[in-house]
Amino acid sequence: MKIPYKNIYDVLRTNRFIVLSVVIASTLTCVVSVLFVIQLHRESTNSAFVVNGDGTVVPLQLVSQRENFAVEAKAHLELFHRYFYGIDASNYERNLEKALWLGDVSVTDLYRQKQAEGVFNRLLQYSLVQEVVQVESQLELEREPYRFRSVTLFKINRGSVTDTYELTTTGKLVHVDRNFPHNTHGLLITEFFENSLRRIQTDDNQKRN
Repeated sequence: MKIPYKNIYDVLRTNRFIVLSVVIASTLTCVVSVLFVIQLHRESTNSAFVVNGDGTVVPLQLVSQRENFAVEAKAHLELFHRYFYGIDASNYERNLEKALWLGDVSVTDLYRQKQAEGVFNRLLQYSLVQEVVQVESQLELEREPYRFRSVTLFKINRGSVTDTYELTTTGKLVHVDRNFPHNTHGLLITEFFENSLRRIQTDDNQKRN
């Protein structure tokens, strides 16, 4: 008895259908996998995870961290300005060393400029006390590096005479690795510049005048 043979075109048509089915199924699998990875990446970038004492994993929303970034950035700027401008004959070396950890070469250049101009020598010679009263900062947080503008109010005590000044500074903030205890906020001041300095007329000044 002869074995009946299938039509060659029917066999090719069947094989083509199988190949197309495999290709389409593979393509759909790859697309679904890519979409799943993208979704997983988005969720991971918006969440952090910690482990409780009982071993359970607790998600933390990074949104709250971003909301707190403005507070942390302002704290960094206030800390820097208090270190850099709140100095006297007994603490200026220690405070300036701490301030230099919070900024880049632009801060170092300004420090060297003040040193060359004899600012710190006059501080020692006349026993001046420079006290920071208030630091107000404005930030642009749309994208990094983050621009800032700070207004620092400080007093210079010359014994019986106290003068009040308002200093406006600008620059940018960038993220760096946290360095305890030198840079606890993980931020670095760049392109730092002293824009303007003006003396504020106070009641004591008016009485002297």
